Amino acid sequence: MRWKGRRGSSNVEDRRGMGGKTLVGGGIGGIVILLIVTLLGGDPGAILNNIGITGSDTTTPYEETKQEEELADFVSVVLADTEEVWTEQFRQQGLVYEEPTLVLYTDSVQSACGAAGSSVGPFYCPGDQKLYIDLSFYDELQKRFDAPGDFAMAYVIAHEVGHHVQTLLGTTDEIMPLREQLSETEFNKYQVRFELQADYYAGVWAHHAQGMDLLEEGDLEEALNAASAVGDDSIQKQSQGYVVPESFTHGTSKQRKRWFYKGFESGSIDGGDTFNASDL
Repeated sequence: MRWKGRRGSSNVEDRRGMGGKTLVGGGIGGIVILLIVTLLGGDPGAILNNIGITGSDTTTPYEETKQEEELADFVSVVLADTEEVWTEQFRQQGLVYEEPTLVLYTDSVQSACGAAGSSVGPFYCPGDQKLYIDLSFYDELQKRFDAPGDFAMAYVIAHEVGHHVQTLLGTTDEIMPLREQLSETEFNKYQVRFELQADYYAGVWAHHAQGMDLLEEGDLEEALNAASAVGDDSIQKQSQGYVVPESFTHGTSKQRKRWFYKGFESGSIDGGDTFNASDL
């Protein structure tokens, strides 16, 4: 992705080095469960509020490495690009786009959705309309999920921004109350469609990024590979050796790739109605 030397967003809040309350209990098994449920969007508040939390807020000096400095600049530029694209897309709909804030943190963070450790992966909290990311996830994406490349990370950010789009359009308020009305298995079906719509919106952003001549050779493949790598079936196979389809909350690798690519081809906000799609 062509990003160096370009404008970054002013909506970045740097909390790195600020020790917040941390998650306890569950060991590596608990971490894996959290990762499966909340990776790339989910609803961390519903889970985190039921987990033991301990620790106290402390602030320690934070010295970023050169790699972290570059990553921080990169995510800021990607966020700025999403702001430009979605401001125009909302304008075409006769709406006003409200820009979200991206919070950089290390180890743990407090959000309106609860306290979260970096093991949950990047997430968006509708309660404060902020995206949260520990930049160490970039290494996780490359090493654990075998999804290298800067545009793989750009996809992650664009997906979380997709959840912000859903919040602004009222989709989040329509879907999340169903959690209290349906069984877990039935609600999971809605959750999958909710996540696939965020993948579609990420693809819409990538479409316009290509139109701005920001993509380089191989970027699209990096994003599709990342979408596939974080499919429920791929994560469950990696973490436990088998899949439980009724527990899926984000969609299969095939579905995530399909909806991202559908958004990439369309470039229009109007084509992302995953809730009425007969074939996911």
